[in-house]
Amino acid sequence: MTSPLPARRTLRLSTPDGVGIAAELSGAEAGRSLLFIHGFSQSGLCWSRQTESPVLAGFRMATYDFRGHGGSDRPRGATFYNEPARWADEVAAVIDACGLDRPVLVGWSYAGRIICDYLGRHGSAGISGIVFVDAAISNERRFYGRCNRLMRQMCSTDPAENIAATRALLRRCFAAPVPQPLFELLFGVNMLVPAEVRAALFGRAADYDDLLSRLDVPVLVVHGEEDEVVAPAMAQHLASLVPGATLDLYAGAGHAPFIEASDRFNSRLAAFVRDARQA
Repeated sequence: MTSPLPARRTLRLSTPDGVGIAAELSGAEAGRSLLFIHGFSQSGLCWSRQTESPVLAGFRMATYDFRGHGGSDRPRGATFYNEPARWADEVAAVIDACGLDRPVLVGWSYAGRIICDYLGRHGSAGISGIVFVDAAISNERRFYGRCNRLMRQMCSTDPAENIAATRALLRRCFAAPVPQPLFELLFGVNMLVPAEVRAALFGRAADYDDLLSRLDVPVLVVHGEEDEVVAPAMAQHLASLVPGATLDLYAGAGHAPFIEASDRFNSRLAAFVRDARQA
């Protein structure tokens, strides 16, 4: 008989620049640490198939809503969103407040940039490894799919255009339809993000190639082969940059393989975490 999952604990923390961040802890109190970082216009709720998985229950897992998203503060002003040091220090603040011991960082989509911002400012000494999931680490157009126009429309102040674009992009995140309750949850979370916050996430530089080529922790690059948002070419480029990185492509999955193929993803993640702490 499967043991019940440990109770979740919510907390609120403050970043060095004064932004209130909503976070949640689950799993084993003394287990190896995982920090899940969501993507553009999402929240920590997107990781429910990981935080509720018996396969991962032995780890100490933390999720959070990054600035402007979910239950966290939504400061006004582009400077809160386009300065790498703010993102880097936010990750460091979450690690500290959650008591995570050299966590493996698991970052989806836009979180690829956030992880790189953290590495650029704080280095890799405080983490055990990284799992990049359909991650964006470059602005080069060749690395993106056919959804850029939709993402721009999601920044519209016209509610009808904004809602239509958000719904369309979310559908195209998946190679096959997901259950309606899950779609509604993810759509609702999307609509919590103000248009001006979405707009502020665009436009900043993404020059991480040199940093990634000097990375000295284990790295797993996961990507759905049917991803229409971030092209598989991005994952191939990322894996080619990082010494010793492993590339894991998911046939039949789109932009969210951790949702579409959660059993496979969770088993692979558990093995990676165990191996990373021994590296």
